[in-house]
Order: sequence, then structure tokens, then C-alpha cells
Amino acid sequence: MSRTLTVLIGCFVCQMGIGTGYAFSPLLKHIAADFEWSRAAFSVAASPLLIAMALGAPLAGTLAERFGSRWVLTGSALLLAASLGSVGLVAELWHLMLLMVGFGLALSGLGDVVTGAVASRWVSRRRGMALGLVFIGSNVGGALVPIAAEAMASHEDWRFAITWLGIGTAALILPFALFAVRDRPTGESTSPAGSSSDTPHPSLNLPAAIRTRSFWILAFLLTTFYFYYIAVNVHLVALLTDLGISDARAAASLGFAVALGIVAKLASGAVADRFDTRGVLMANFALVALASGLLMGAGRPVLLATFLVAHGFATAAQNVMLPLAVVYAFGVEHMARIYGTLMVALLPGGVLGPIFAGWAFDRLGDYRLALALFLGLNLTALASLGWLRQETAAETS
Repeated sequence: MSRTLTVLIGCFVCQMGIGTGYAFSPLLKHIAADFEWSRAAFSVAASPLLIAMALGAPLAGTLAERFGSRWVLTGSALLLAASLGSVGLVAELWHLMLLMVGFGLALSGLGDVVTGAVASRWVSRRRGMALGLVFIGSNVGGALVPIAAEAMASHEDWRFAITWLGIGTAALILPFALFAVRDRPTGESTSPAGSSSDTPHPSLNLPAAIRTRSFWILAFLLTTFYFYYIAVNVHLVALLTDLGISDARAAASLGFAVALGIVAKLASGAVADRFDTRGVLMANFALVALASGLLMGAGRPVLLATFLVAHGFATAAQNVMLPLAVVYAFGVEHMARIYGTLMVALLPGGVLGPIFAGWAFDRLGDYRLALALFLGLNLTALASLGWLRQETAAETS
């Protein structure tokens, strides 16, 4: 087995840890009933997760550049076990909120910023496909976790389910983080091009990137995306059960959408290697907007099935396309820090989206207002991509 393949497999397994983030959707009703919380209150309790992920992403990128990705991934796996392994001890709202901070930092360390930077440095000619192969790890984990969480919660309770999901996942990740993942040795060259059709250009560092138009376009894009995406992750199972779908089938629907991302990431990576990055990114977010429109008709079986396919494909492809967009606009050398800083968009988008959706339900009795806002924001973000470009150091000086 080649060293490059070993590294990519290690990153793939580390990405599986992100799948634990899907455990809370099928457990929402169990947890809310246990504590007698409204859905908005549950979303508030979960909000420190997204805050920690948003603030942890630039930290993870900086630490990976300074100390190496292996140690960031190893520490994150240990923190995952400690955080979710302690959930069974929760007795008050603030207990859960505190553990969510540790959980969010762990997911940031295992996420796209670190593993994407490693894969981008080890592979240049087929970078899109390499990122797709690595990032499907989160889909494999995300497809299995909702089903496993629902099964364990039904057999035991939600505390047992979330605790052992965290401990078991961390035990799987640790050997790969320690012995498989390596940063590319210093001095080996990498191509800054995002795809075979993009023109190589000098890499920009973080301060230079922040002064560009493209940085703020991508920041806005990520904010609107996470406002929609995280809210759907949190509320989809509850939304579907409100429509009369059983708990098991609703959890399986979420699992199906996540599993579809395996095909989406491989396909989007292959397409991005052959065509212009910006064009493929725009097609990706056109599909995100379409999915958010289809969700408004989820009560009809045909529209629900179409939504699950469009949503699963588009949101998974985004994981591949955004790192490629960062490389396209700014080069590969400082990708970890730039992408990590952009991920601060999780803070306004990922936190406010679920809270707003929960508030809309509690106030109006359904999710229609939230779904309409999702569609409007996604269409606006799509339009903004028309101004994305490859930035150069001369243009920022």
C-alpha cells in the first residue's frame, strides 16, 4: 500500500467521527421529553456545539500548521470520547451545554479543515477525487449513527445511546490518527490549482486573503449554507414525524440522505477535477437551493423522496467543493488557516438556523416560515458566486 493511500485512509476514518454529530436528530424527542424542554429550548442547549465548532475551526487549522495534523486528530478523538462519554451524567441544561462545547471542539479537529488540508497536500493532480474519498468518511459515519442511535435508544435509553456512540467512535479513530495520518514532509511541492482546468497562481496567506472580495463571498456562502443545513439536521426527523412518518422511517430517511453523500462526494470530486471550480461550485449551490424548495413540499411522498436525493447530494458535495474553492481562490499553502477562519461562519449560521426553526415551530405550529427563509437565503448565496475569482497577492496590496 502506498504512503499516500495510507494517509488518505487515515483521514477517511477520522472523518467518520463527524458522523456522531447526526446522533442528536433522532434523539431530539427522547431528550426533550426527558427534560420537558420545547424544541426551541433543545436547540438552545445544542447551540454551544456550533459555537465551539465555529471558533474551534481556525484554532484547528492553526494548530495543524504549527504542530502537525496527527496530533490535532488524536487530541480531537480523545476529546470526543470524553465529551459524549459523559453525556449519561447530564442532569441539568447547563451540563449538556458544557459537554457540547467539548464535542464541538472535537468535531472541528476531526473535520474538513484538518483532513482536507492533509489530503490537498498529498494529492495535486486528482485533488477533487482525493477530497471526495476522504470526506465520504463523514457520510459512512453519518449514515450509520442515526440508525444506531435510534436502535440503542429504543432498546435502552438516549443516554446509553449517545455515550457509547462517542466512546466507540473514538476507539476506532485513535489508531488511524496516530499511525496513518502524516503531513507531507517539508520541501515537497504541491500544486495550488484547484482542478485540472484552473490556472495555478501564488498562494495568499490569511491576512492577504481577508482583504479580498472572494473571501467575503465564501464567508457569506458558508453562513447561509449552515443556517439551512444545520437546522435541517436538527429538525428533519421531528419535521417528518409531525407529517405522520414513523420515528424509525424518519431516522432512516436522514440516514439515506447522509449515505447518498458517498456517491455525491466522489462524483463532485471527479467532476471538479475536469471542469472549472467556480462553475461546479455554482451548480452545487443551485442544487442546494432546489433542495430547500423541495423541503417545503415534504408532505408529498414524491417531493420528499426528491428532496432527500437533492439534499443528500448537494450538501455532501459542498464538503468537497468548499475546500477546492479555497484552493481556487487563494492557493493551497495556507489552506488550513484560511478555510478554518472561514468556518467561523458556523457561529451565526449554524447557531441561529436551528434556533430560528425551533422558534418558528413553537410560535406557528409548523416549519413553513423557516423553510421559506431557507430558500430565499440559498438563492441569494447562489447569486453571489458570480463574483468569485482567483485572487493574487498584487490585487490585495
